[in-house]
Amino acid sequence: MTAATIRPLLPGITAAQANQILGAMRAVAETDGALTDADRTALKSTNRFMFGHETTVAVDQLPLTTPAQLAATLRGTAFVEDTAKFLIVMALMDGVLDKQKIAKALDYANALGVHAHYLEQMAEAARDHIQAVLADMTRCNMESITNAPWVGADVNAWLLPYAAKGNADPALAERYNALQRLRPETFGRAFWTHFHHNNYTLPGEPSALNERFCVPHDSVHVLTGYDTSARGEILTSTFTASMHRRHPMAGHVLPVILSWHLKIAINDVARDAQGALDPAEFWRAWAAGAAATIDTFAPSWDFWQWVAEPLPALRQQWSIPAEGLQD
Repeated sequence: MTAATIRPLLPGITAAQANQILGAMRAVAETDGALTDADRTALKSTNRFMFGHETTVAVDQLPLTTPAQLAATLRGTAFVEDTAKFLIVMALMDGVLDKQKIAKALDYANALGVHAHYLEQMAEAARDHIQAVLADMTRCNMESITNAPWVGADVNAWLLPYAAKGNADPALAERYNALQRLRPETFGRAFWTHFHHNNYTLPGEPSALNERFCVPHDSVHVLTGYDTSARGEILTSTFTASMHRRHPMAGHVLPVILSWHLKIAINDVARDAQGALDPAEFWRAWAAGAAATIDTFAPSWDFWQWVAEPLPALRQQWSIPAEGLQD
């Protein structure tokens, strides 16, 4: 699949501006050692999918952009906020909570005049306040999922509502199970197959996840084609962050990187893994989510409205490649 298949996140950026951003990303990655293969791949993929530049990046010839130089280059442009996000991700690319890299990324963000909540989270993580950061990321994630303030309710109880005595809903589970009778090419049948293939229980069954979470989340899996491996979960959440822009970094991108790439468990329901961030596909998922014209977590989105529609047609309707994104 080519970069032209997906609209780049920042299509109007010039080659000079892109080189300065990539140079700053390189400087963050080289804070305490040489670039890794993952760093090099990430820089090339950023150029391709974030900026839409097909020319191969000569990584070793990138300038080591200083914070002041980056700020001067981007002053007055629409690229400042996204650049700060790229730099924080670059600090975590090698799967380690590297305090020096985080500090350097924060220096760039400060020079750019970006003071977002996710930057505060990373500053606190670098101060070893990791449990407080995880709790805050959980709050941001729940606010994004529910589209409402989260005031400290039991997250695990919310995620597993059918487990309590008397809360199972067999009728709801049967409604989802009936999706297997739809035509094979439909979105609804693909959704049922996704659950069946992964041995997931359907909403309403005692061990199932909350319908309000698993339906929009697993709909993203189906629409993108990303699997449920650790790598696939990072890509799915990254796509979601760009698609549903409520706490995108603080509630989606950073929590999933910590959980699936740095092996820092967020809660009792979420799993964790080490080194699952794909440095090439990560940026592609980010661009694809921004290009999509659907938001499965929007309060107005109705899953049942679309279940009988052909999946490839829905993908195209919502500006997702007809074949999905999973390679």
